[in-house]
Amino acid sequence: MDQFFEQMTEDIIGHPLFQQLRLCTHHGGENSLYIHSVDTARCACRLARRFHLKEERVRAVTRAALLHDFFGYDWHSDAYKQTLRHYRGWRRVKQMHAFAHGARAARRADRFFPLDERQRSAIVSHMFPLAPVPKNAEAWILTLADKVVASREVSAAVGFYMRRWCRKVLPAVHHRTERRSWSA
Repeated sequence: MDQFFEQMTEDIIGHPLFQQLRLCTHHGGENSLYIHSVDTARCACRLARRFHLKEERVRAVTRAALLHDFFGYDWHSDAYKQTLRHYRGWRRVKQMHAFAHGARAARRADRFFPLDERQRSAIVSHMFPLAPVPKNAEAWILTLADKVVASREVSAAVGFYMRRWCRKVLPAVHHRTERRSWSA
């Protein structure tokens, strides 16, 4: 599968703007948006093959998965937060990253890579239920793959932060216990 995956995705993965995703953290811990996108694409490819989609549809969902978070901004930044302040009420909610980044990623991806309507639709709806209902098999597969990979990443991030916390707290506890055992 690796050679098949690489042939389908090499133009996207090698693109300088896609390479910039390596610098963007995603889902906490040590994960990047680049890693998340590649892992989601690999998962979507496996799922599409497992569901016996035709090769051109496997290719479509794999490429859409690679580009599903290609939105091009740091949503943690102060600049993005400033942009949100221009909106009020329901319009503000609709502009929040979780609700809007699929459509933004589809528009940006379409400028750099040729997308068909199924791919565009899959990217736009990958955040279902916060985004529109997926309308085709590719969209459902991408949504599922993104949820699987994101769940794995968030779990790993929790472990990352717990280990970091334990390194701070446990040496102090261990040191106090060690002193007590010597004095007893």
